[in-house]
Amino acid sequence: MIPLGDDIRPRRTPLVCLLLLAAMAATWVLVQGAGLDDRALAASVCNLGLVAGDITGRAHIGTAVPIGPGMACVVDGGPLNWITPLTSMFLHGSWMHLLGNALFFWVFGRNVEDAMGRSRFLAFYLLCGLAAAAGQVAADPASPVPMAGASGAISGVMGAYLVMYPAARIRMLFIFIILFKVFAVPAWLVLLYWFGIQVLSALPQLSGAQQAVESGVAVMAHIAGFLAGIALARPFARGAPRARRWL
Repeated sequence: MIPLGDDIRPRRTPLVCLLLLAAMAATWVLVQGAGLDDRALAASVCNLGLVAGDITGRAHIGTAVPIGPGMACVVDGGPLNWITPLTSMFLHGSWMHLLGNALFFWVFGRNVEDAMGRSRFLAFYLLCGLAAAAGQVAADPASPVPMAGASGAISGVMGAYLVMYPAARIRMLFIFIILFKVFAVPAWLVLLYWFGIQVLSALPQLSGAQQAVESGVAVMAHIAGFLAGIALARPFARGAPRARRWL
């Protein structure tokens, strides 16, 4: 299922959403080489991605994590590691990773920004991203594997959307082999289904198994970000008028 849009019209141009998307795109092209240079991509993830074991000091210095042919991320304990909860929010691992995050952010972020106001939405987004990073670190504090992506912060936006607009209709693209169909689905159903998938995906990691880690998806960051978005939605939107619906 792929979200295409909703039935709510923002009253203002979602400037912060556009600026954040531009920052992600610029990072992908200028810092990560647009995925065209494997070594530049690997270096960006290793140096600017979040490594839980580096933050907590529980990963052994010199531990190497293979991330490609002849390439590995090495735990170094450097001072730059303390800003990686922030820098990792703007990194991505592939074009599909970037475009998928951008689509979800655009569909759910515009009206959350409209409800909160631009400055509060930016603070909300960054806080959700930091909460997502904290959730991933707490789940596996000794991990030497780097985490990169805006998914945790975007999960927070989705949690806020669930609180603010549960009855909105989301246009979802369903693909079955060669059949394509768009259905309007209630936002609460879309978002709770998505959250349920994240919880189910996290169960192996919570039980101490390795499948969740090896999948390469930071599902605990998704869960923590989503819950943070739910908790922070009303405080950040308090006093701000709601967006209008399409007629």
